[in-house]
Amino acid sequence: MQTRVCRLYGQDDLRIDTEATTAPVGDEVLIRVGAGGVCGSDMHYYFEGGIGQIRVREPIILGHEAAGTIVALGPDVTGLTVRQKVAINPSHPCGTCRYCQQNLQQHCLNMKFFGSAMPMPHIQGAFRDLVNVREGQCFLISDQTDIGKAACAEPLAVCLHAVARAGDLAGKKVLITGAGPIGSLCAAAAKLAGASEIVVTDLQDFALNVAKQMGATRIINIATAAEDLKPYEQDKGQFDVCLECSAAPAALRSAISVLRPQGILVQVGVAGEIPVPFNPLVAKEITITGTFRFHAEFAEAVRMIDSGKIDVSPIITQTFPLETATEAFDVARDRSKSVKVQLSFAN
Repeated sequence: MQTRVCRLYGQDDLRIDTEATTAPVGDEVLIRVGAGGVCGSDMHYYFEGGIGQIRVREPIILGHEAAGTIVALGPDVTGLTVRQKVAINPSHPCGTCRYCQQNLQQHCLNMKFFGSAMPMPHIQGAFRDLVNVREGQCFLISDQTDIGKAACAEPLAVCLHAVARAGDLAGKKVLITGAGPIGSLCAAAAKLAGASEIVVTDLQDFALNVAKQMGATRIINIATAAEDLKPYEQDKGQFDVCLECSAAPAALRSAISVLRPQGILVQVGVAGEIPVPFNPLVAKEITITGTFRFHAEFAEAVRMIDSGKIDVSPIITQTFPLETATEAFDVARDRSKSVKVQLSFAN
């Protein structure tokens, strides 16, 4: 079978190729992809040729946010049937290394993560009409659930893991810096976790309005109303937790200034090296923690989307056919009019 693929050959060199797809073997499942979300890492690969020290060194099929319909099963698949709809977990840990054995699969030493240029050879992604995945990477969704929504399970899983790293949010005041897809989904996750106040900051009104729909109790445009955040600095800070999703040095400084003593800063956004003002961090005894991908949270994200417990539709702002992928990437980079851009693989 022939399939179209969205392959990156290098910086600013994205092409739609055609190649043969093999029949599934063993416990593989062949999925006809319906929708795929353009992630920040995809954009870094395309526009910059990599992320920090990670560089694209060979052609790579992009994409790790995807959902679709099963069209064929390998002989060892037992729990799935043809025509079922699934969200695809892009994460495939080995299950045997020291971290997998400690239930830290997101830190697997032999991780195979869709569309990743970290290892060599690169791990090919899911931006293609047909893709073979392992049975364990398929999570069923109901026929009523939109494929585009199901493709948001991966970024939602990232946010559920980030919120878990912050601890119990019940009754807490939470600041979220950055209203991109991750920031908006973090707002939804924080709301579900019982946060009493969720303030989201950004430089773009478009993104902030989406965050409002996703659960923010207040939105602040730092570009036009930075003074609105000043009152939160009173008495050494007002927020219990900050989910820092922008990876902007100014946002990090601002977060530290409005966190209360012994508050928690979860660094979600990544973009190379970020200078950290350690004096106030130490003086206020702030805990700073990282968060990386997810594991069990993927199944939880699928359940929340499938049940309607979290409605991800506000973040899906544009959908483009696969053949116009370069246009989709250009729009995805324009944060004044997009949050989550998806590719449609209908054919």
